Amino acid sequence: MKLIKRPRRLRMNQNIRDMVRETSLCVKDLIYPLFVVEGEKVKAEIRSMPGVYHFSVDLLIEEIKEVKDMGIPAILLFGVTSQKDEFGSYAYKEDGIVQKAIKEIKDRIDDIVVITDVCMCGYTSHGHCGIVEDGEIVNDKTLDYIAKIALSHVEAGADIVAPSDMMDGRVRAIRELLDEKGYVNTPIMAYSAKYASSFYGPFREAADSAPKFGDRRSYQMDYGNSDEALREIELDIEEGADIVMVKPALSYLDIIRRVKDSFRVPVAAYSVSGEYSMIKAAARMGWLDEKAVVMEVMTSIKRAGADMIITYFAKDVAKWLSTQ
Repeated sequence: MKLIKRPRRLRMNQNIRDMVRETSLCVKDLIYPLFVVEGEKVKAEIRSMPGVYHFSVDLLIEEIKEVKDMGIPAILLFGVTSQKDEFGSYAYKEDGIVQKAIKEIKDRIDDIVVITDVCMCGYTSHGHCGIVEDGEIVNDKTLDYIAKIALSHVEAGADIVAPSDMMDGRVRAIRELLDEKGYVNTPIMAYSAKYASSFYGPFREAADSAPKFGDRRSYQMDYGNSDEALREIELDIEEGADIVMVKPALSYLDIIRRVKDSFRVPVAAYSVSGEYSMIKAAARMGWLDEKAVVMEVMTSIKRAGADMIITYFAKDVAKWLSTQ
């Protein structure tokens, strides 16, 4: 029997494969997460995340200059501090570590988008993302603190704020406070579908943010739920979110796809610390080809519907893309 249709015809050499490729990754899709700490001349590798570092502000500037030169358009900034209390008050201080870093970045570097993580867990003595009363994370009292943190970041010069706490109503609280203070043009990137995931382990070491009691399942989502993600996304959009996020990425590609199909808004996907560290560990053992796997994973996230990818591999991916 003579075959008329032969899909392999379009796979016979690399040029043809490139011509018909449906999903392409580019450096402008990438957002690079960074951890800033107090002190000077600090560049300390995080034990569970090889190749990822804590930076003091002075060396953070040098890192961001390199990131910008590679064509990566944005960073996501996390503060790490030992100054913790019950209310996470250091998170919104004018001279807090994130606020100092933002001001320095804006003074020293042009044309880089500074996104800041807005949460309390790295600043509270109990390690939770909200106010705790009688062992319970209290939603509504937390909102004022989350909004106050966001405002302090924007006043320091942040371009986009990204609330990650998963408290009900926090996007509205931030939007209303920013608008009241005149920051009507500052976008909100909401961690809208943030799952209670086991893939966050290395990050909790990096950010010194592990909860001191219990867990975060009363506010982060159950990984068995999909429809709930759409409800969360819809609520955040109604409250004023400009960009929505799915976190983690790799085990939640179906969620990314459903979100993109359901809501015509920009979608970010966070390829989290555990995704990074397990690839790094396997590559160090010689069990897989790091570059090949990372590029496959990043392309799968883009193919699922993500418009932007937050990844610790951003610099590596930018380098590999530049040599293709």
